Amino acid sequence: MAFAFKMPRMPDDKQGRDKQAANEEQRQRERALQEARDRADEPKPGEQLGDLDDALEIQDYPTTTEQLVENYGDYEVETQGGSKPVDEVLASVDNEIYDSADDVRDRIQRLINRR
Repeated sequence: MAFAFKMPRMPDDKQGRDKQAANEEQRQRERALQEARDRADEPKPGEQLGDLDDALEIQDYPTTTEQLVENYGDYEVETQGGSKPVDEVLASVDNEIYDSADDVRDRIQRLINRR
């Protein structure tokens, strides 16, 4: 004869419902903490750009794609397929105007994450 172990059920009263609600709140807090830890491990904008990130900070803005390729075309950035020079990453981009280092970073990040 086999016996099945049953988990004790909480009573269906106010105390039982309060305990279930508290348990659910605790699980939600734990999930939120884990998500925050996971996000902390993700690369921050600009981290994949290496030395280029610092160079973009001293660049005069507005600037164009042509100027970026001329000034930083040999800089290497990490892509999903390995590292590539900036001139290769920006090769598919028309001559756009960028108002800040963040604009350039965003554009490059979109390009390297798409490959």
